Amino acid sequence: MSFQQGLSGLNGAAKSLDVIGNNVANASTVGFKQSQTQFADMYANSMNRSGNSPVGIGVTVANVAQQFTQGNISSSNNPLDIAINGDGFFQMAGSLEDKSPMYGRNGQFQLDKSGYIVNPSMNGAYLMGWAAGASGGDPVPLQIDTSSIPATTTTSISTKVNLDSRLSKPTTTPFNAADPTTYNNSTGVTIYDSLGNPYSVQTYYVKHDPDTTVTPPTTSWDVYAKVGDQTLVTTSGGTTPLSLGTMKFDSTGSLIGVFDSTGTQITSGLMSLDLTAAGPNANIAAGGGNFASAITLSYAGSTQTGSAFVNLAQNQNGMPPGTLSSFSIDKDGNIVGSYSNQQTKNLGTVVLVNFANPNGLQPLGNNLYAATGAAGSPLVGKPSTGTFGSLQARAVEDSNVDLTAELVNMIVAQRVYQANSQTIKVQDTVLQTLVSLR
Repeated sequence: MSFQQGLSGLNGAAKSLDVIGNNVANASTVGFKQSQTQFADMYANSMNRSGNSPVGIGVTVANVAQQFTQGNISSSNNPLDIAINGDGFFQMAGSLEDKSPMYGRNGQFQLDKSGYIVNPSMNGAYLMGWAAGASGGDPVPLQIDTSSIPATTTTSISTKVNLDSRLSKPTTTPFNAADPTTYNNSTGVTIYDSLGNPYSVQTYYVKHDPDTTVTPPTTSWDVYAKVGDQTLVTTSGGTTPLSLGTMKFDSTGSLIGVFDSTGTQITSGLMSLDLTAAGPNANIAAGGGNFASAITLSYAGSTQTGSAFVNLAQNQNGMPPGTLSSFSIDKDGNIVGSYSNQQTKNLGTVVLVNFANPNGLQPLGNNLYAATGAAGSPLVGKPSTGTFGSLQARAVEDSNVDLTAELVNMIVAQRVYQANSQTIKVQDTVLQTLVSLR
């Protein structure tokens, strides 16, 4: 029996050295998870369990279990490198035709010639996730859409100003954009037509004397505009400046409302900047672009106080076309594209997959695993939710191999091998002695 015990010990020690050697060899492999050899003792039992010996007949390798503990995270210069901080695996597909899922933790990704996110160190496997606009369903190979964002026509302008109540009305009339003595203040904003052509819009504010016929008195300010070098006029081909409307303030400096040229309050509170083809200022649009509807101007929140004129806030909802300049991946897996027009857009979402028993996964090589019944059903979800870890871009997860510990384990396995070989040597000596008896 000692021969069998020693032989099983040699086999077990050799298997342990194989596992240790594989761990050491992959100490620098990104996303690699070290393995551990697990042993079990063996006993010789009969069918009816009679005559059992309390002395075992050696050892057997019960399992080689991978240790899915977190590896250290190291930064990199590749914007597509992704590290998982926590539980979960990337879902991969071997090809666009065969989307049988595979799983791994190696996040060294690149773009192929078609814009798909692939992992060369995983034999070119395709990273799976949700396409732009989707928030669930079956994952698909992620492809970066490099198409441009189309232009958006400006349809509204929002301006909030504080007008200086201490100013007197202009000394010269009528309003003339070229003559600063005909207005008190001005603000500017850029708008865009249907093709994304930019136009500079300058708005001018002309104060009236306070209306003392009402108690308490009110103060009005006319608003005029110039687009590019052309002042807006009342009629096509005319020269009379167009008043977009009048802002009226009460004695506390609050905006009462906006009124048209007839003195009627505009119920919507919005002035109108008409640059459409049907309007008197249609010739302003150039280069084939147009404005399909009049642009609304809101002065909500504007005030008139005894302090200097200031433009408190201003924005408009148009934008020029934009080309994709870069993209990044956030901790929640969102792939966010940044465009030349300062806009951003979601290009897709990286998903993670988790298992009840990761040790039940079947290693496939190339840092990939296949699901098995022992691992449990794959759970697909968004990073940073539930039990899923978060993602860190421009980083990779190092191998979790503790090289110092593995070198110590190697020494121990070597001693075990030597000790088992010694039991075989002793048993051989004993048998030789028995044979030589006379």
